Amino acid sequence: MAAPALEAPRAPRRGRSRSTKTNFELYSWLFMRLSGLLLVVLVLGHLFVMLVVGDGIQRVNFAFVAGRWSSPFWQTWDLLQLWLAELHGVNGLRTIINDYTERDQSRFWLKMLLYASALLVVSLGTLVIFTFDPNISG
Repeated sequence: MAAPALEAPRAPRRGRSRSTKTNFELYSWLFMRLSGLLLVVLVLGHLFVMLVVGDGIQRVNFAFVAGRWSSPFWQTWDLLQLWLAELHGVNGLRTIINDYTERDQSRFWLKMLLYASALLVVSLGTLVIFTFDPNISG
């Protein structure tokens, strides 16, 4: 009795990296996990310093922020927190828009609105952190 012949596959099999979109989604998924872990550390550290150390929330005022942002360490800490939180949120909303928007044109404009608002928030936040003037008289 002869062994049954195997038919050739109908479509050629692709390797692990199927397309650029698949790789982007993989990196996007990894970014969400890694940024989430780092954000937990940054946010808990922020809350600890602001609420627990010293006099707690009563000491937080303009002078406290001015003193805090005079240090490059705290500027970097707050900048990382701002950028990671914004990018993490944008990535999550991008996924939601892709999943729930049916029309391509609606999907495109919603994502453009999302990216424009994210760029505005990140730009203004970064500008405030680096150009903060503690000597403002008001």
